[in-house]
Amino acid sequence: MRMIMIMIMVMMMAWCGIHGASGATYNVGDSSGWGIGTDYSSWASDKTFHVGDTLVFNYAGGHTVDEVSARDYKACNAGNSLTSDSSGATTITLRTAGTHYIICGVPSHCSGGMKLAVTAVQSSSDGTMTTTTPSSRTPTTSPAVGSTTSIPSSTAAISPSAAVTSAALLALLKSFVW
Repeated sequence: MRMIMIMIMVMMMAWCGIHGASGATYNVGDSSGWGIGTDYSSWASDKTFHVGDTLVFNYAGGHTVDEVSARDYKACNAGNSLTSDSSGATTITLRTAGTHYIICGVPSHCSGGMKLAVTAVQSSSDGTMTTTTPSSRTPTTSPAVGSTTSIPSSTAAISPSAAVTSAALLALLKSFVW
């Protein structure tokens, strides 16, 4: 019976480690937000984005967040946007591996630097990361509800609830084994 309990706990811990992981959340531009005057290439350069990570765009009126194709990104063209939002608090979840292109669709804002390209990698079961060209993107938008903290990305991000659950299971396991 004891061995069965141990096996169940080990399987639950493994499940929490795999399925309890949630993507990191990034406040685009950090405290500057989404606006004119921020170098978004530099902002993104020290980050590794993963499938499941979330980009949060906070901005004042007079801006948009448009996800566009690579061609429209280069041309600063929002006329064929895949998605567009101007709510002041836009959230885009990186649901596919590959490069995601975001611009401000207000005339002259993109050409003035309000553009961001991020490449999301997909971690595989053997720990390697792969990138592919996404065939479709499904960003979501929502109004701001409280503040969001920028969390550095890691290859094994575990949500706080999964970490607590794993720690509790480990403590329980230790009490049975030792």
